[in-house]
Amino acid sequence: MSPGRWKLRFLAEAEEVAALRSALRVHLGRWDLEGLIETAQLCVSELVSNVITHVGPGTPAELIVSKERAGLRIEVHDPDTRALPTLRNEGVDSESGRGMDLITAVTDRWGVQLLADKKVTWCELTMAPVDQDHPVAAPGVTRAEALLDLYAVVTRADEPGSSRLGTALAEEAVIDVITDFLHWLRAHGSDEEEVLDRAQRRFENQSAMSVVN
Repeated sequence: MSPGRWKLRFLAEAEEVAALRSALRVHLGRWDLEGLIETAQLCVSELVSNVITHVGPGTPAELIVSKERAGLRIEVHDPDTRALPTLRNEGVDSESGRGMDLITAVTDRWGVQLLADKKVTWCELTMAPVDQDHPVAAPGVTRAEALLDLYAVVTRADEPGSSRLGTALAEEAVIDVITDFLHWLRAHGSDEEEVLDRAQRRFENQSAMSVVN
């Protein structure tokens, strides 16, 4: 294994996602790619979720991450050459296909490579050069803005409680989204704690109203 490349075999289960994200954080820290950690973790979550959903829970798979000259390449290998990820863009009532839409929004490019005995779904992230006169926005800020655009198209998630797998992956996504929006609020001069307090109060008021009704 070269210093700029590592791989990890795993079973495509919801419980594996957190461990994969943690391992990814460690390696990107060693490679001085801290600026890509959050986006890369989101990509790994979505790519693994794609295998679980379209190939099946428990599928033997492999994660390969490579440090490139300009950034990072992430690959997830699985043995099913028939189940191909697609962009669906089915509108607000769509309950599938959003994962790869999200990959499109936060990566520079992605694709699928079919080999004789497996499929490789990959994506690439570029580390933008630092310009002292025009600082690059933090990854969380950029991704939050991309998610704002996606939210305008997709306005509801899968039905809650539909499956243990769906709930676990959804919780990971929610945590990532909340974190990114906090970055976005701070970057735009807002008091993120005050906004969280307002959101909590609104949530409690709406919950109380739903109980009354």
